[in-house]
Amino acid sequence: GNMLRTPDGDLVILDFGLVTEITDDQKYGMIESIAHLIHRDYAQIGDDFVKLDFIPPGTDVEPIVPALSRVFDAALSGGGAKSINFNDLSADLAEITFNFPFRIPPYFALIIRAIGVLEGIALVADPNFAIVDEAWPYISRRLLTDSSPRMQAALRYTVYGKSKRFDVDRLLDMLAALEKFAAVKAVASDLVTSTAIVRGGPAGTSASGARLALQFFFAPDGELFRDFVVDELAASVDAAARALATDASLRAATERFGPRVDRALAKLAPPLDDDDRQSLANVRALLAFLLDANATPDALLRSLAVNNAQTRTQLATLAPLLSEHSIELRLFASRIAARLTEKQLGRTVDAFLDFIAPPPRRPA
Repeated sequence: GNMLRTPDGDLVILDFGLVTEITDDQKYGMIESIAHLIHRDYAQIGDDFVKLDFIPPGTDVEPIVPALSRVFDAALSGGGAKSINFNDLSADLAEITFNFPFRIPPYFALIIRAIGVLEGIALVADPNFAIVDEAWPYISRRLLTDSSPRMQAALRYTVYGKSKRFDVDRLLDMLAALEKFAAVKAVASDLVTSTAIVRGGPAGTSASGARLALQFFFAPDGELFRDFVVDELAASVDAAARALATDASLRAATERFGPRVDRALAKLAPPLDDDDRQSLANVRALLAFLLDANATPDALLRSLAVNNAQTRTQLATLAPLLSEHSIELRLFASRIAARLTEKQLGRTVDAFLDFIAPPPRRPA
C-alpha cells in the first residue's frame, strides 16, 4: 500500500493524495462532542458543531437542535454513543444541510471518506463493529492524561454529566478502556503476544500481577487522574468517619451534656445523606476495580478484612508497587488529609458559633 512502518516505529506515507491536518482545536472539539453525546446533551452538541465549523459562527443554534436531536437519537438507539454507525450518521447529518445553515467542513469531508472506508471494511469482518467503540480507548486515555483545560472540563463532564453526580461506572469504563489502549500499544510494539496483555498475566494486569489501571494511578501519567478523584475519595473517607461518629451508642453518650452541646456535636459529625452513601459506594467500586479485576466490591472488602492466603497474595502483589511509588502515595494521602482538615475545620467553626450564639427560638 501507500504506508510503511520503519524499524524504529515511524509511519511513512508514500502518497499525499487526500491528506488534511487536524488542529488541536478540532481534536478537542471532537472529543467534547462525544462527551456530550454520551449524556445526550444536544444543546451542547449544537455549540460543538459551531466550534468544529459545521455551523457558521454567530448562528442561532436553537432552531437546529431539534433536528440534531432526531438524528442523534436514531444513531444512539442501537446501544449508545459507542454503537454509532459513522456512515449512517454522516448521511443523516448531510440531510440537515438542506434545511438549516449546516455544512460539512472540508477537513471533515476527508475524515468521512477515510473512516467510511475503514468502517465499511471492518463491518464486513464484524457486523457489530462500531468506530466510536474502537476509538474509546484512545479517547479515554486522552481525557485521563491531557492537561489542557478543555480536556479536563470534558473529563469532568463525562464522569459527572449535567446532574453533577459522580458516575463511577463511567469512570471504570474509562479505566478499562485505558487498559485496552495499553494492551493494543504493547501488542503493536511486539512486547506481548496477541492472547495476553502482559506476559504471564491475565487481561488487565501487568507481569507483577497488579492491574494496569492501578499502576497508572500511581504513575506520573496518572497525576491528573489523582487530582480528579481526590475530592471523591476525601468525601468517602469523611462519610465513613462520620458513620462511626454518629453511631447510636455515641449519640446516647452525648445526651447527658444537654441539647446545646449535642447540637454542636451534631454539626461536627452530621448524619450521612444520600450523597455521602453514594460516595462510599463509588469508592468501594473503584477499589474493587483497581485491586482485583474479578472480585465484586463487597467480596473484595471481605477478603481484605480476613487474614487468609488470598489476602496475603493481594498485599504481596501491591507491596512492590506501593514501595516504588511511595512518594506519590504520601503526597496523595496528604492531599486527602488536607481536604478532610478543611471540611472538619469548617464544621468546627459552625459548631462553635452555634454553641456560643445559638439561633433564636421561634415563638410557639
